[in-house]
Amino acid sequence: MNSGIALSSPDSTTIRNSELNRYASAIKIFADSVFKNGRLNGALLVAKEGQILYEQYGGFADYKARRDSINANSSFHLASVSKTITAMAVLKLWQDGKLSIDDTITRFLPQFPRKDITIKTLLNHRSGLPNYVHYMDRLGWDRKKRVSNQDVLDFIVSRHKEIDIGPADRRFSYSNTNYALLALIIEKASGVSYADYLKQAFFVPLGMNHSYVFQPSDSSRAMPSFFHNGRQYAFDFLDLVYGDKNIYCTAQDLLKFDVALSSGLLINPRFLEAAFTPYSFEKPGTHNYGLGWRMLLLKNGKKLVYHNGWWHGNRTAFYHLADEKVTIIALCNNDSKMVYSVRKLADLFGDYLQTGDKDEDGESVVQSTTKRPGKHKSSLTRSKANNDQSIAAKK
Repeated sequence: MNSGIALSSPDSTTIRNSELNRYASAIKIFADSVFKNGRLNGALLVAKEGQILYEQYGGFADYKARRDSINANSSFHLASVSKTITAMAVLKLWQDGKLSIDDTITRFLPQFPRKDITIKTLLNHRSGLPNYVHYMDRLGWDRKKRVSNQDVLDFIVSRHKEIDIGPADRRFSYSNTNYALLALIIEKASGVSYADYLKQAFFVPLGMNHSYVFQPSDSSRAMPSFFHNGRQYAFDFLDLVYGDKNIYCTAQDLLKFDVALSSGLLINPRFLEAAFTPYSFEKPGTHNYGLGWRMLLLKNGKKLVYHNGWWHGNRTAFYHLADEKVTIIALCNNDSKMVYSVRKLADLFGDYLQTGDKDEDGESVVQSTTKRPGKHKSSLTRSKANNDQSIAAKK
């Protein structure tokens, strides 16, 4: 069995010391500016080719009581960043011949009432299925009963005439339902639970020792999350559904996962290319979605691949810069939107157009001291963080 992905510390000589110091200095200036006065209640990690350039941990797991200091072994709820891992699990099963993404989902979920929805349209959010987070409550689900993935499926089967399901592959519509169903398909195709499959396929082989899929038995160890004012989020009726969320992970474990992707250790590059391909062009624009990954198709030809997350007070950002083999991760449990601003760090490594006089959304900008190593002209950063969420609901 693989003993895991080895990460390099900042004193490694893999990257020249002079270059390393410039990167680390620029990232620290950025972090000190964005997360000043202890505003980071979470983790920030930036790495290149698996070598950690900068790592910062701050605040407390119990944000209100100011106890249990966050450190490198603190596991955060990844929220919708979990979708990247769910999608890669599906691609691994595809690679292993256990399924095809062109299969209709009725191959694995025969009771499903629609035969035009494929695994691929679940992965790229083109299934036409609305978000269970909204319609189950609206259609009378008893909030005293916690929803399971099987409940999500059974509800569609029994109430599909009342659910506004659109035609498949007509348009992009971000929906947690897609990934709740994908988790069930993973279980059918693999023959084991979703949690066990991720453990066997990813967590153990890669040495992701602090990663797990939340189950009720994990309640005592799972980090709670908080409103920005310090009030703790209560466990609610949607908190047991997995696939769309509910993976807990450290920043270093998530880096191990990303390094494995970049190296081809997890997924053959041919299959990974399918994940990083955009599929939604019915409307012109920069934003697009692959198979489990958001992306920005930039005017200079660059492609920025990433996923953000938000569930309760958990906000997460995960950036995969394939050309430069750079990973940018920010995690928090106190509902701080500032974690999403780490996308600006992409411009330290390539021309990702995340800074400048004006971005594609027309946001105003202010001067920043952040510079790409080796570059001497000053760059600009946005005056506000963008959470890049496509819907206003939790996801």
